Amino acid sequence: VQLQAFGGGLVQAGSSLRLSCVASGRSISSYAVGWFRQAPGKERELVAAIRWRGGSTDYADSVKGRFTISRDNAKNTVYLQMNSLKPEDTAVYYCAASFLSYSWDRGSWGQGTQVTVSS
Repeated sequence: VQLQAFGGGLVQAGSSLRLSCVASGRSISSYAVGWFRQAPGKERELVAAIRWRGGSTDYADSVKGRFTISRDNAKNTVYLQMNSLKPEDTAVYYCAASFLSYSWDRGSWGQGTQVTVSS
């Protein structure tokens, strides 16, 4: 499966953005999808993930209550709704898909989309 991430931008603190991860090549319904981010000088971190089919979700503590991951299998797309953005959310955001597992290193990755939050 091939992935493309869209929706990044420059926003002020407190604003919202919605990122989209659009899949092609095969149905994403049997894939877990995760949103990761990497800020300059920092390690990549998992921000949110959603399981296949049933769609249970996991979030990093730093984004709980502010970010929501969701999927629309009919559109082969996974979204990351980001509310109440903070300057520390600034990073390149990537989406990744893993077949019936959370084995991200063996999965497919999209190109990153830059999110910049100004104070």
